[in-house]
Amino acid sequence: MDSTLLGIILGAVFGIAAIVPMFKMNFPDKNAAIVGALINRFAIGFLIPNALPDVDPILRGLLLGILLSLPDAIITKAYAPIMGLGIIGSLVIGLITRLVGAA
Repeated sequence: MDSTLLGIILGAVFGIAAIVPMFKMNFPDKNAAIVGALINRFAIGFLIPNALPDVDPILRGLLLGILLSLPDAIITKAYAPIMGLGIIGSLVIGLITRLVGAA
């Protein structure tokens, strides 16, 4: 599968999966939080199949998941849920990328 298409699919799925539970939560600016989370998780899903081609997809996933999740975790001080979802999701995306062979 083409890595760009795979990245779009994985980014969309990860983004939607990340924001669904947010609809039940309360935030000072809920729309901004949901849009920000969607963009962040889409970026993780898109970049893992498409960036750093010489790095193993699972390691690439871990690296990108940590790097892209950390700023949101620092800003919100919600380290466990943001970092946890970012790391687990990015490892799954890395594994899928490796299995599909788009790396």
